[in-house]
Amino acid sequence: MASQAGIFWLQSDPDSGVNRAWWIRDQASVPLTTLSSDVRSRVNGYGGGALAAAPDGVFIVGDGQQICFIDSEKARSQALTTDAAAYGGLVSDPLRQRVLAVRETGEGVANGCQQMVALARTGGLTVLHEGEDFYGAPALTADGKKIAWVTWQLPDMPWLRTRLWTAEVTESGTLEQVQSHPSPNEGSIQQPVFSGETLWVLSDHEGWWQPWQVDYQSAESGWLKAVAAPERDHANAPWQLGERHHCPLPGDCWARVCYHNGYGELWLSGPDRSGPVRISPDFSDFRSLCTANGMLYAIAKSPHRLDAVLRIDPLSAQAHVIAGGEPALPGHTLARPVAFRTPARGPELEPPQGFFYAPLTADKQPAKLILVAHGGPTSAAYPVFNPQIQFWCQRGFAVAEVNYRGSSGFGRAFRLALAERWGELDVEDMARAVDYLVDARWADPERVFIQGRSSGGYTALMALSTDQRYSAGASLFGVTDPAQLRRVTHRFESGYLDWLLGDPEKYPRRWQMRTPRLRAAEMVAPVIFFQGGQDKVVVPEQTRAMVSAMHKAGQAPELHWFEDEGHGFLQQANQATMLEGLYRFYQKHSRKANECT
Repeated sequence: MASQAGIFWLQSDPDSGVNRAWWIRDQASVPLTTLSSDVRSRVNGYGGGALAAAPDGVFIVGDGQQICFIDSEKARSQALTTDAAAYGGLVSDPLRQRVLAVRETGEGVANGCQQMVALARTGGLTVLHEGEDFYGAPALTADGKKIAWVTWQLPDMPWLRTRLWTAEVTESGTLEQVQSHPSPNEGSIQQPVFSGETLWVLSDHEGWWQPWQVDYQSAESGWLKAVAAPERDHANAPWQLGERHHCPLPGDCWARVCYHNGYGELWLSGPDRSGPVRISPDFSDFRSLCTANGMLYAIAKSPHRLDAVLRIDPLSAQAHVIAGGEPALPGHTLARPVAFRTPARGPELEPPQGFFYAPLTADKQPAKLILVAHGGPTSAAYPVFNPQIQFWCQRGFAVAEVNYRGSSGFGRAFRLALAERWGELDVEDMARAVDYLVDARWADPERVFIQGRSSGGYTALMALSTDQRYSAGASLFGVTDPAQLRRVTHRFESGYLDWLLGDPEKYPRRWQMRTPRLRAAEMVAPVIFFQGGQDKVVVPEQTRAMVSAMHKAGQAPELHWFEDEGHGFLQQANQATMLEGLYRFYQKHSRKANECT
């Protein structure tokens, strides 16, 4: 985030996993918060928008989900909230000395509630809008007089169907002339932003998340597509609040991210250019685009560098790293991602895509392969530096991450193809990736392992219950019983499982057949499990029940329990323990596979 006060960002401490707020001061990166305060929103379980830059400091969501304002010059913190709510999607309102936010109260589907609110630095909370199930981070005009936001209703997820709203902001800071603006076709609208008083959004109602100009001041709510926008996604699935993949620049210019073949590309366009110009092609993904003092800023990711804060001059199109961006694992050779696409099979959507990382060993024979199913499942694998992938490649394994049907970044039809077919199409696409890599002699068919986190763990378990291709597999806090999870999951995803598998009352047999716990006796290969005891998304009982069912079926699963971890392991020591356990497990079953051949 950027303002007159400086450039601010969040940075995760590698040892503890604590998020700290950092900023540029005297041309040096310095922390604003300590390791005792974790800057992290927990709205919807996945957070986002936990930081917003003001002219003289920064708003953060700190310990206990409370919003604080930090005066960057005086290094003084001021608490703005003391309630039990969670906050996220922060947006500074400098005209009124306040911050806008999404506020979430209560637990469970019946009791949960969200509002769009404003919190004054002098104290006091104003509810700006309520009555919708979920809210995205709002956007303000520079003069603070107009506002836009999106909402969605259960059972929808924000990448399926959302609603765009606008309003006038009064001098007292309340809203009037509130109205909604339906897209021409059903779609997911996200990331509203104003260029002057012109409102732009990213909407996929024509098949791709593309930039659209919305005439919100007319009764007709006209929609006009950006002329230069290609038919590609210009955003990813909004699991978190406050994502920014497009940003207006001075002189009617724009910066936009465009996803192509799994890579995130940053492009500048404007009336003074003969065509769009690609910026920093050595980076492979860009997030959190913002502007200040005529400069563009972004968080950039790379296959071979640590995350970087970029400052980009829109006039010269030159980018400079102002923080981060150090070489990853200096002194070590890195495995680089090689994009692959499985062959098309008849008239269908574009075939699944992925990234292959070759082992860093002298052995040129087909390699032991770890096939990774990403989480979500409406998420994606990106070709960015991942130390865990490098861990495997340094030890003689190849790794392949697969963007199966249902992944984002490949258009609305590809993303929605998984509706009612979870545990089927994703499993089929993982197998297609194995066949492709084996045929290319990149992978040894006798030493293929499959693993995944969260919903990726579900995909791995379903594959291990139906497919002989795999020597062993791993579930990292993975879903094992969708019906049980449906009863206890958090409000954000409470309708998601029905979309993925269909109405359980109409399709009980389908739910049974796609429940790994009920297929425990059918596991065709050994399985190892890793679970955090504080997981609020995939609750620990999911893993306990699966392991118990496998023991009763005569199987011998391994279970590694981390009582102090939640959904995703944050502590470096626990991540290392997990990798060491996985390595011993895969090595053991690599030898068994070899002995059998």
